[in-house]
Amino acid sequence: MYAHRPLRDEDLQTVCSFPQTPEELFYMSPRSEFPLTPDQILSLLENRFDPTVIVEESTGQVVAYANFYEDADGSLWLGNVVVAPSHRGLGAAQKLLRTMMDIAKEKYEMERFYLSCHNTNSRGLVFYHKLGFEPFDVRITTLDDDRKMITIQMRLDLV
Repeated sequence: MYAHRPLRDEDLQTVCSFPQTPEELFYMSPRSEFPLTPDQILSLLENRFDPTVIVEESTGQVVAYANFYEDADGSLWLGNVVVAPSHRGLGAAQKLLRTMMDIAKEKYEMERFYLSCHNTNSRGLVFYHKLGFEPFDVRITTLDDDRKMITIQMRLDLV
């Protein structure tokens, strides 16, 4: 049903259409401005790697996107996760996460996989928990408008 491949330039506009609200874009990329643009994605990729899309095999339609970034201690983190509204709840997110876990384990020989999820993203927290991710830390971030946001740090052992 789904396959994966690296992000291509022609995918950028499609990925930009996935976040439907400023809140959804915030969950994907807290520093980006709504609506998401291809230039914002390209700017994010300056410090990220392995941008990956999930495509529907029957149509070739891009339906999900994520990438990696490295923390100061060399840990591999999942970032910029987003799924097309038309494919939420249909297995695209699970395929995306499993694909990224496989890349982390096989290409980078990582034994542990990390991600951050904002406390207001209940759907994301439930999804990550179902996949076996466990919270291990909390970070409080001050947003541009001086509001505080709690970000839950989660990890999953890959071995």
